[in-house]
Amino acid sequence: MSAHSTDPNRQQAPTSTYRLQLRPGFGLTEATALLEQLHRLGVGAVYLSPLLAATPGSDHGYDVVDATRVSEALGGERARADLVARAHALGMRVVVDIVPNHMSVARPDANPWWWDVLRHGRDSVYARCFDLDHGSGPILVPVLADDGDDGRAALSELTLTDGDLVHFDQRFPVAPGTYTPGDDPADVHERQHYRLVSWRRGDSELNYRRFFDVDHLAAVRVEDPGVFDATHAEILRWGVDGLRVDHVDGLSDPGGYLRRLAERFPGWIVVEKILAPGESLPASWPVAGTTGYDALRTVCGVFVDPDAEPVLTALAREHGVPTDTGAVDHQARSHAANELLRAEVRRIAATLPDAEGSEEAVTELLASFDVYRSYLPEAEPAWARAVRAAAERRPDLQPVLKTLDRTVRDNPHGETARRVQQTSGMVVAMGTENTAFYRATRFVALNEVGGEPARFGVDTAAFHEANLRREAAEPLTMTALSTHDTKRSEDVRARLAVLSEIPAEFADAVRRWGARVPLPEPALDLLGWQTLLGAWPLSDERLVEYLLKAAREARLGTSWTAPDTDFEDRVRSWPERLRADADLYAEVGAMAESLREPGWSNALGQKAVQLLGPGVPDVYQGTELWDLSLVDPDNRRPVDHETRAALLGRLEEGWRPPVDGTGAAKLHLVRTCLRAREELRPTGYLPLAAQGPSAAHALAFARAVRGSREPALAVVATRLPVTLADAGGWADTVLPLPSGPGEWTDLLTGRTLAPERVDGLTTARLSEVLDHYPVAVLVRRGAVGSLAD
Repeated sequence: MSAHSTDPNRQQAPTSTYRLQLRPGFGLTEATALLEQLHRLGVGAVYLSPLLAATPGSDHGYDVVDATRVSEALGGERARADLVARAHALGMRVVVDIVPNHMSVARPDANPWWWDVLRHGRDSVYARCFDLDHGSGPILVPVLADDGDDGRAALSELTLTDGDLVHFDQRFPVAPGTYTPGDDPADVHERQHYRLVSWRRGDSELNYRRFFDVDHLAAVRVEDPGVFDATHAEILRWGVDGLRVDHVDGLSDPGGYLRRLAERFPGWIVVEKILAPGESLPASWPVAGTTGYDALRTVCGVFVDPDAEPVLTALAREHGVPTDTGAVDHQARSHAANELLRAEVRRIAATLPDAEGSEEAVTELLASFDVYRSYLPEAEPAWARAVRAAAERRPDLQPVLKTLDRTVRDNPHGETARRVQQTSGMVVAMGTENTAFYRATRFVALNEVGGEPARFGVDTAAFHEANLRREAAEPLTMTALSTHDTKRSEDVRARLAVLSEIPAEFADAVRRWGARVPLPEPALDLLGWQTLLGAWPLSDERLVEYLLKAAREARLGTSWTAPDTDFEDRVRSWPERLRADADLYAEVGAMAESLREPGWSNALGQKAVQLLGPGVPDVYQGTELWDLSLVDPDNRRPVDHETRAALLGRLEEGWRPPVDGTGAAKLHLVRTCLRAREELRPTGYLPLAAQGPSAAHALAFARAVRGSREPALAVVATRLPVTLADAGGWADTVLPLPSGPGEWTDLLTGRTLAPERVDGLTTARLSEVLDHYPVAVLVRRGAVGSLAD
């Protein structure tokens, strides 16, 4: 159990959150104008993307350049203060995303700390802020174009303007006393504390730690108390109610950082931490929980039919797509460590006693974790498993692995231990999420952040077990279905889950389609057909942008650093080639249409169990209506809040919409559930079991509410709607509800269910309860107030 969940001073969690992606054009002022609408929806807290000053032109805020001020592009300090005041006046809370791991150095003149470090080197007062290897020589800045000449031609274009070195649109400082008018720019460059070098040298030679393989995001040493204070003073004076900590696994000492943060911030704290199945947060972390990817895995997984696994596995193999996800993972992680993070591997190996194979051993170890990272001396079993797996895979490296293991265990807070652990998280994320998920595309509904593609779905028993564990250990953790980082939206996944009910039909279709209009690589081809069906209809521009990103991430036919023009042109032409085959295009459209209604059922079901289950549910911007977004930047498109406001107004007048393409039924469900959370404050968790011929298609649980010691809230969702319909529907299937006084009322339809006996026994006939919507939100009239009246 996390420390946060047992501390009464920390019980400041909102009832729910609504994530807003701020950007130029939709900043703090626009967010403030939206607060009343969110309040009417039932949202407990507005949850904002990063607010600090970011790289000029940034559309996401994770590239902070100045930790001492609010971004003027988002409205500045006045707009921030107005938003907080307005939210609090409405009774809402404010949660903000913070980025302690790194800062942007893409524009050195925009980052005053980095500018000073480049100007003064290790003598800069800000040198301690960045994770620099000062002993390796000048700071390498990999910005030069390289046509095979190691950047020499690009370096010859360097000029001096107003006392700065200028490389196209980038300016770099000149150290005091190193320049006099008339000096050759190349000579001045050689006198600096930094060197502009080829972009190709970043992965292998960089001497500052980065965020993943992004050269322009330099790691910050928040483990230093002075650096912590400098990077958090502005945030801590904002008066907000909660913080979401980005990329906590990248920190040198996550636990130490979080304890320091909790000492200074009295509100709700959640961390972006990807947990493997069965993994828990370290018990010493004073946080409420994670940002919800663990919940996403179980909620979405329970709507997948595991019986589809053999058919979809056979299709993938026949298609030439690998199905051994463990092997794909290891290969991709090894590439990430050996190529993309080579500089970090070398830096770790340099901390070990001289031994042949040190870099190979470090690479193998980094690729062998079955979790993102360990936190020694906590989570020691995860470390031990990684060392053992590496030694089993590479027996020839056992001596150096033994040395590495001993070095880390002897000093779990030392440099070797710190760097291995913070790098392993990057290797897993880059290898698995960013590469393997685009290579092993057997069934991409499972290829999600925090997902486990090797486990084909989640059965109801495992779903309930996860919810019981969450309620017992981390009742204030965040839960999520869509985020700014998910590979595809919750509603796309809901549609794809339907394919698991018709695997043979889907497999036959892909065989026909792929033979006629294929994409140029098997994994991409299988991904392409699933994407078409899951996000249909989507524009050519969105489809091509997504497929090109997927192909470059997979690195099978093209890549970000070595694009193949012919390959990418074939990807770009795919939508046109599809439409040219009119019969095939009609087939795709017909199958996509057949997925819509059961997809809506899944979408409503997973939303209901997330919003009213244990934890603090987040609603990602726009997903209160149907949202068929793909990976970023697609999922960060502007949201039509005006349409949502108009539909919300109709709901407030008593409209109970049909389940149709408008998505109003989802808005009705979201509003109903969020208002119920605010009013009822559900606690506890009781799995409910249906009885009858279609019992396996019902997913249900009950919870206690404020003012009631017994369960007085029940949620019912439909699983596997296609096979349910094929079996004849609910027939005589019933759901016994917890006994007690008072009628039950479905908040979605207004229908009441009266007890059958004086002891309060109520048995819900699912053919009646779920005849209008595939979900029900039932409350006991005798135990609650206005919501059930």
